[in-house]
Amino acid sequence: MPSRTLLSCLLGAALLAPAVPAAVADGRTVDYRGLRLTVPDGWRVVDLDRHPDACLRLDLPSLYLGHAGTQAECTGRAVRTRADTLHLEPLDDAPPRADIPTVTVDDLRALPGARGDSHEMRYALRRSGVMATLSYGAGPDAVRDLLARARSTVAAPAGPSPAAAVTAALAGPRSAQESFTGQGFDTCTAPTQRAMDTWRGASPFGAVGIYIGGRARACAQPRLTANWVRRQVANGWHLMPIWVGPQPWHNAATGLSTDPSEANEQGKEAAEGAVSAARSLGLAEGTLLYNDLENYSDRATWDAPVVAYLTAWTVRLHELGFRSAAYVAASSGAKALSAHHHQAPDAMPDVLWVAVWNGRSSVADTDMGLPAGTKQWAGRRRAHQYRGDHHATYGDVTLNIDRSWLDVDPTVLTVPGGPGPIG
Repeated sequence: MPSRTLLSCLLGAALLAPAVPAAVADGRTVDYRGLRLTVPDGWRVVDLDRHPDACLRLDLPSLYLGHAGTQAECTGRAVRTRADTLHLEPLDDAPPRADIPTVTVDDLRALPGARGDSHEMRYALRRSGVMATLSYGAGPDAVRDLLARARSTVAAPAGPSPAAAVTAALAGPRSAQESFTGQGFDTCTAPTQRAMDTWRGASPFGAVGIYIGGRARACAQPRLTANWVRRQVANGWHLMPIWVGPQPWHNAATGLSTDPSEANEQGKEAAEGAVSAARSLGLAEGTLLYNDLENYSDRATWDAPVVAYLTAWTVRLHELGFRSAAYVAASSGAKALSAHHHQAPDAMPDVLWVAVWNGRSSVADTDMGLPAGTKQWAGRRRAHQYRGDHHATYGDVTLNIDRSWLDVDPTVLTVPGGPGPIG
């Protein structure tokens, strides 16, 4: 989870082509499965059938066509600027996404609002047989209007409602976090099942971070379903669900407020959004949910709102029956939380995940950016991201990952007024 926008994964000109050999009369009109729409100037048109490794980036204005492939070109975790994007794919076998709201509609001219905390929404267009996934920055109106202006050129059979598939996939919440000490990794988008199976047998990793939502999330998550979660838990993976909420930078759509009282409210909203996504993915109460808050250099400006945000996140998660974890940098967020720990110890995150890329797989005080000999987050309540943003190959599968060492025992964690320790 490096503190940067997506700087790589630039797609070549070969991607900028319609996904079907239909008419592109003026270079900006695209036909897809009976839908004709006009793409705004400056948008990319990415054919996912022809380029299955392409990353569904959320920081570049784009029209994505077809089912997502491996997304092997994805890097980065958080983005400063979210763009308007539209992803169109066949409805009949679209994945039953649980991390963003999905609305079934019959009339493109009457698209209902479905604003989500992750700045994404889905429309199941039954008459066209197309699933449309929208991503946006400050607001959804522009990209929703683009879809509403699309016109049907042929009649397509009505596809199934995805709601039933999502519901059927849940089949009871799952505990995804047994006691764990060892190596973990996170990557921008949930890997394919083949990749997860290969790495389970060939890699040193036993834990995986998955980005379940948030307004600064960098990549789309077309594979992140309740069934995906269930399969990884059944295979013995320890899951780290990550929420990428407002960040300590100045941006109306993705930024954290510099006012601690407003940051406090943002923390509550982030917790509620993360719990909604976690429940939709079938994660049980008591699950540790990680808040990704990236590095910052101006501590005089950001320390107070960061502490307000993360303590509000923690308190609200506890109220909702979940446990709190925070991903922060050793040089900024970790120091801010440590310095204020004595003021509100019960409101501090239950687990601290610190980024300092020193190559040491250790959660010792010095490797966590904490005072030597401290009792803060002692007793198997720590994780250390010790290497970031690199390609790793195990078996025949290569992923772009960050690498961490975890020492986390949920059985030592309790939630005041909430559920007891996880057994």
